[in-house]
Parts: sequence; C-alpha cells; structure tokens
Amino acid sequence: MIDPSMVLRLDGRAVLVTGGTRGIGRSIVNACAAAGAAICVVARKENELVDTCAALESMGARATAFRGSTGDPDVADAAVAHCIAELGGLDVLVNNAATNPVFGPLIEADLGAVAKVWDTNIAGPLRFSQAAWRHGMKDRGGVILNVASVGGLRPAPFIGAYNVSKAALVHLTRQLAMELAPGVRVNAVAPGLVKTDMARALWEPDEEAMAHLHPLGRIGVPDDIASAALFLCCDASSWMTGEVVVIDGGAGVSGR
Repeated sequence: MIDPSMVLRLDGRAVLVTGGTRGIGRSIVNACAAAGAAICVVARKENELVDTCAALESMGARATAFRGSTGDPDVADAAVAHCIAELGGLDVLVNNAATNPVFGPLIEADLGAVAKVWDTNIAGPLRFSQAAWRHGMKDRGGVILNVASVGGLRPAPFIGAYNVSKAALVHLTRQLAMELAPGVRVNAVAPGLVKTDMARALWEPDEEAMAHLHPLGRIGVPDDIASAALFLCCDASSWMTGEVVVIDGGAGVSGR
C-alpha cells in the first residue's frame, strides 16, 4: 500500500531551482524544503538570495545560493558544480527562471528583445539540463522539471515572444524525456494566470474580471503551482515522464 506521507517527500535529496527567490520559483523552493530537500537557489539579485536562504534555514532546511543569470552561458555549469560541492549532489533540477520584456504583437517586436526572451526561456533550461546530466544525472539518474505555461499550448495576445518560448520548452521537455529515460524523468507544469510580479500587467488592472474568466472563480497563486511541482519532483510521480501538467483554474475548458 502506498503511503502518501512517504512518496511526497524529498528527504536526502538536493534540489536546484532557478529563479527561486520570488513568485512560483520561491513557492517551489519552500515546498521542496518542507518535503525534506536541501536547496540550491539560483537567481540574479544578491539580497533576494540572502533573504531566501535565511528563510529556508529558519525552516531547518539546508540551503545554498548561487548568483547568476540563466541567460549567461557560463552560469549553468558553475551553478550545478556549486550545488554538488555544497549539498553533496544534485537530484532534482527545476528550470523556473524566465523573462518577458516584450509586450505587444510579435509581428512588430524588436528581434533583439525576442532573442533575449528565447535565450533565457529556452536555451537557459537546456544549458542547465545539460550541466545536470554531465555532472552526475547521466550516471545516478534524477528528475528535471520545467516551468512552462499555458501560453505554450495556446496563443494569446501581447505576449507572443514569451508564448513561443514556452511552446518550445514544452517540446524540449518531451524531447529530453525521450532521450534521458529511464534514468532521468523530465516533466513540466504549465501554469495559467498566476498572481506574480512578472504577470502583474495581465491581472492587476482588473483582478475581479480576470477571476471570473476561471471556472474555479479566482486567479492562481504561486502555491497552486508548487503543490503540483512537488508531486512531479517526488517518487509519487515515478511512472511519469514527458508530461505537461496544466494548472489553470479551469480556464482551458471555460469556452470563453
């Protein structure tokens, strides 16, 4: 008989989360730490890294930080090596960091800005996945979780560059799942509209109206995504790979 209190645990495992100091990434960090994992947080801002590690340590979790941008080609190898040196290994990689400075029709977008979005949101997760593979997952196995978006499954106005990048991340998830099995499982979550700073322009002007577009009657919060992420990182999902789990409050079936 399955014991949920055991399969939804990450005791003795090291988890690296990119963009783990705020929003969805921070909630995933907290959920994994509460499940017993040691955490390596990667982000750009030193003060946010310090605050996040202090909060994790106050929970009793082992934590370490690496400062850098996932858009920097040199960061992935260095961050993974740091995680292994500080925590003794890398068992779970969560590719959460993303950017979206392009707002408006994709057909009119500046290609330099679009390239930045695609490099951070597509090449960044691939670089980290390659680094994790080279530094131990190839031999010891592990889990990779990509934070995609419902925008990668269906088009939407104004954030075309971001949506195309997330569509590529969905396919990258499936491609790596095929290539890295059976030792490494690769899955993704695809959040709908979640109350984060990055998505503020989408929900803040009229939060009530946006909530009514969801059959469950509200906009998502980061913890809604973290609970599904934890499931995909744990042994509870040990027979899942190449899957994209949509968490959107029912918006995809609303017909609106």
